[in-house]
Amino acid sequence: MSTYGNNSFHPPFFILLGIPGLEKAQFFIAFPFCAMYAVALVGNVTILHVIRIDYTLHEPMYLFLAMLAFTDLVMSSSTLPKMLGIFWFGSCEIDYHACLIQLFFIHTFSSVESGILMAMALDRYVAICFPLRHSTILSTSIVVKLGVAVMLRGVLWVSPFCFMVTGKPFCSNRIIPQSYCEHMAVLKLVCADTRTNRVYGLVVAFFVGAFDIIIITVSYIMILQAVLRLPSGDARLKAFGTCASHICVILCLYIPALFTFLSHRFGHHIPRAVHVMFANVYLLVPPTLNPIIYGVKTKQIRDRVINTFCQKVS
Repeated sequence: MSTYGNNSFHPPFFILLGIPGLEKAQFFIAFPFCAMYAVALVGNVTILHVIRIDYTLHEPMYLFLAMLAFTDLVMSSSTLPKMLGIFWFGSCEIDYHACLIQLFFIHTFSSVESGILMAMALDRYVAICFPLRHSTILSTSIVVKLGVAVMLRGVLWVSPFCFMVTGKPFCSNRIIPQSYCEHMAVLKLVCADTRTNRVYGLVVAFFVGAFDIIIITVSYIMILQAVLRLPSGDARLKAFGTCASHICVILCLYIPALFTFLSHRFGHHIPRAVHVMFANVYLLVPPTLNPIIYGVKTKQIRDRVINTFCQKVS
């Protein structure tokens, strides 16, 4: 395939196809996607507002929840508006630099979300296994430092993706057969050796994803062991319910993410529509479910939202 000349190593724009194979259904698929995005926006903004105005919620669990809500807002807003434009208005073109910016935000905040879920698992472990030392071990300053570290980790690991892609010549093909710009999808349009980029992607996936999964798994194993030793049946049931909701959130992020990561590299026989739908689910479902699961099941947040709503109505 021909490449762009030396004065233009990259095309001025790419073309996002949306969901290949489901072009006729995209208009209707956009409605549930839009509804989920609306829930994600309202739910996460509400959680951020409640935690901001209520100083009694300035504790580790709620600060981590605020970080998660902010991350979910960025993740969903970096993809959904453009995706809806493709589905409803056929606005398939995306500027080259806008594509790289979208790629950066998607991968950076996916890493941040994974890191926050890991930190929340550690928080639950300390709260259940060392309740009397919880505020000492996880002080506000430690929580802030963990949040900054998770953010820096995402930025430092993901930034090279953009720089490594920018230095490569692109083929004349501008078509990205999915709904947003993702590292491997953009890399497939490069007319040069991309082994270094692919190896770096695997290294990042291992050191970020695998590390977080191991810490989360070990934390919840130790949590469950501690819960089983609780003398009260009601206490065990309540702890199990909390752990189950947290595990559901974690699975909703990691299962689609793992499927998307593996199918890009090894799933050559997987239908394109299936791959793209999972990729969309990976970025949309967690931001939608997180405020529902954490907000509705967390009594302090639920009561604060109800009280605020009742005051406005009265």
